[in-house]
Amino acid sequence: MAERAGGQAQVELIFVLPLLAALAVIALQLMAFGYAQSLADGSAEAGAVAIAAGRPPAAAARAALPGWAGSRVDVVIDGARVEVELRPPVLVPGLAGRLTARSAAWIGPAGDDG
Repeated sequence: MAERAGGQAQVELIFVLPLLAALAVIALQLMAFGYAQSLADGSAEAGAVAIAAGRPPAAAARAALPGWAGSRVDVVIDGARVEVELRPPVLVPGLAGRLTARSAAWIGPAGDDG
């Protein structure tokens, strides 16, 4: 009887391992997206600060990102508004076009929320 129970445990483990692996990949993908969102926020803010300082905002926004993000970022300047779109590394095939971290920052008079 003990041998049969041990065999059943092995079969259950074989079925559970792929599920655990899939959950781990999904968790890593969500962490990559969260990290990219944080980077996009900082990059947009750096661009807005550059506008206030009279420096080129697109260059400042790109300089605020790590090297791997250089080919994955789009920076759009619209007056005093800096928009950053950053595509995180993709671990799950098919999600490449759907995962994009977006952020915007702008510089304006105090109390101007719009």
